[in-house]
Amino acid sequence: MSEALKNQRTYALVGHSGCGKTSTAEMLLFNTGVIDRLGKIEEGTTALDNEPEEIKRRGSIQPGFAGYKWKKNNHYLIDTPGDPNFCGDLPYSLTASDGVIFTIDAVDGVKPLSRKVWAAVEKAELPTVIFINKMDRDRADFDFSFNSLNSALGISPVLLQYPIGSKENFKGIVDMLSGTAYMFEENGKMSKGEIPDDIAEEIEILRETMIENIAESDEELMEKYLEVGELTPDEITQGLSLGVKNRTIFPVCLGSAIENKGGSFLLDMVQTYLPSPLEHPDWKSEDGSTRASDPDAPVACFVFKTLADPFAGQLTLCRVLSGTVSGDLTLINPGRESKERLGTIQLLNGKDQRPVKDPVGPGAIITLAKLKETFTGDTLCDEKSPFEMIKPNVAPQLITFALAPAEKGEEDKVFQAIMKLLVEDINLTLSRDEESGDILLSGMGQNHIEISVEKARRRYKTDIILKTPKVPYRETIKGSAEVQGRYKKQSGGRGQFGDCWIKLEPLEKGAGYEFVNAIVGGVIPKQYIPAVDKGVQESAAKGILAGAPIIDFKVTLYDGTYHAVDSSEMAFKVAGSMAFKKACETAGISLLEPLMNILVEVPDEFMGDIIGDLSSRRGKVLGSGSTSGVTEVKAHVPMSEILQYAPDLRSMTGGQGTFTMELSHYEECPSQIAEKIISDRESPADA
Repeated sequence: MSEALKNQRTYALVGHSGCGKTSTAEMLLFNTGVIDRLGKIEEGTTALDNEPEEIKRRGSIQPGFAGYKWKKNNHYLIDTPGDPNFCGDLPYSLTASDGVIFTIDAVDGVKPLSRKVWAAVEKAELPTVIFINKMDRDRADFDFSFNSLNSALGISPVLLQYPIGSKENFKGIVDMLSGTAYMFEENGKMSKGEIPDDIAEEIEILRETMIENIAESDEELMEKYLEVGELTPDEITQGLSLGVKNRTIFPVCLGSAIENKGGSFLLDMVQTYLPSPLEHPDWKSEDGSTRASDPDAPVACFVFKTLADPFAGQLTLCRVLSGTVSGDLTLINPGRESKERLGTIQLLNGKDQRPVKDPVGPGAIITLAKLKETFTGDTLCDEKSPFEMIKPNVAPQLITFALAPAEKGEEDKVFQAIMKLLVEDINLTLSRDEESGDILLSGMGQNHIEISVEKARRRYKTDIILKTPKVPYRETIKGSAEVQGRYKKQSGGRGQFGDCWIKLEPLEKGAGYEFVNAIVGGVIPKQYIPAVDKGVQESAAKGILAGAPIIDFKVTLYDGTYHAVDSSEMAFKVAGSMAFKKACETAGISLLEPLMNILVEVPDEFMGDIIGDLSSRRGKVLGSGSTSGVTEVKAHVPMSEILQYAPDLRSMTGGQGTFTMELSHYEECPSQIAEKIISDRESPADA
């Protein structure tokens, strides 16, 4: 098995949305015989985009998986989404990979979204091959795209192929390593040709630059190159392989996936330069221990994705970390303290599942059906040698919507339908707002939420309505007050009597609520004092101005009276509530709104528009800076102004802008805004 594993490759296709990753995967699967015709995204016929929502929107919303053989060697491919709405779990796919094909297109080069993806690749420290796609497009610009790798990503790419012709005349490539020209024919086939005279001199110069870059990856090679001025083909290949695996060299090849141009060369680059699973650094566990990527080590598998199949039920995608796995194994899930019998091991090719008869070792991407207690992020391992993999960090959710059933009384049905989606999408979170009772769904963007709800409607026949969630306003007091709360009720027989004096004071931001018992001499019996506290808290939770909780205040209970017969906990609770409301009126109340820390990343040319737009949303720009053509703008913006910022930013920047945000603090709401909020809250009750 070790010999086969040396030649096995497990990698992820990554890149910005629209760069052609799925078409590239289609090209690779066609060249390896997995599919017999090239599907098209526009027609919804690609092998790896098969969810109805993917076909409808013509783009990936979840990773696609495939296994194939290239020159008798096993390859496992993970096609990752590029849309920021759907690539939140990219760190999980990268954890399951040994290398990466980083895809950009020849029209746009490296885009701001490419930088986000590249940052994830760098964090994962994965060896990378770069593929410049869409070389046959009308506005394709090879020089611009190649140079953007350095200017935008800060890497030194090594050019292994040079285009012959451009745009609609893109007809071949020059293999820089061999100095041979290859011309494209039908069905992805290539034939040797002559290097055109008009680029021959440039090829020579670029080849020297390539060899220098490769020599720099190894001290011995550099010394020989400086002495002799040349390297043998074997030394060039050796230096290139070493540089790729050390991430000092990023080889670049090119083609047109939709035209099946360059597929066999890309497959060869994956085979030649990306590492095998045996070369993967030791895996790290939650307790600090490590596990070698070795077929003879105890078994450990990392669950990096869970899918819901309409026929097979739950499908669990695992990367074999160590050991040798077969279908008759029973493994433990240490994180959940449970056992799982694996059953039939399957290989997933798009939506097709194929049983795997032979045992598989490290690097294999296997599919397991009907596991009962194992989900994304879990580790399955040998009971005698427990190992729990460290889970990758994922980006925080950016947007929240409220969900409601189309028919009243079906809230639980909505909640349960969305809960099922959480199993396969770790970037969704579901909660209930304690203040409003709303069901809240948070995700990576408006498209993410809308498509998730669309999926829930289709799968679970649940009619769900999306609503913009209520902004969590707060109220606070402006000054101090000392008041009496007196409750007396007599209606025959035993009455109700409670009487208390409280002092209300503001506290600093974030201090919360403080209740002080300053009663002396037993003027209020001890058993009634907690009731006053409870009355205050219940009134504070309901608010005074707009129904929002009152925060950051102190109540001191310092005097009162009671009646030996008529006093009760209920009476003092009402008295406490009355006292608090009266104190708030005397001290004065202000409405607070949540402000968000927002970080927006856009191409430099959009900076002015973004700053102007944030200012129009009552935002306060805290600073900005530009790196490699991308501007970062930091600001404080009221939450109410950016509840639907994602589609607005996409519209302003042509889809090139990204942002993250988190709660910063609360500030007093401007009077005209507060008046409108109070009016809106009161109007339903008045109707």
